[in-house]
Amino acid sequence: MSTVYITRKVHFNAAHRLHNPNKSDAWNEDTYGKDNNPNWHGHNYELEVTVAGEPDPETGYVVDLGVLKDILHDRVLDKVDHKNLNLEVDFMDGVIPSSENFAIAIWNEIEDALPNGELHCVRLYETPRNFVEYRGE
Repeated sequence: MSTVYITRKVHFNAAHRLHNPNKSDAWNEDTYGKDNNPNWHGHNYELEVTVAGEPDPETGYVVDLGVLKDILHDRVLDKVDHKNLNLEVDFMDGVIPSSENFAIAIWNEIEDALPNGELHCVRLYETPRNFVEYRGE
């Protein structure tokens, strides 16, 4: 059999502030610019999650996309949509919420929840032109 890659795309909104509490205010402002605004800023995120595997001979699925949708809602969207990543999201506690760190944290939230297939890629769009891709390296 061949490996097939299936992807589910979801959308959510969240606020955050890029700030390293171990550094000075000047360092944070110089490093993060507008993203260090103490009054936060938000994004309309798009998340693509790709699962790899061989189709099940009985169902033809690598993983049922409805099941994947439910996992994404339970493990990620219900926790982050219309939330402040710095203050309200348990799996981001103590983590600078850059897109890079956020993608890794999302991977960690969903990796062990898949009933079939293997998590291949988390792609997180912060804007239509800026995204990060994490493959569990």
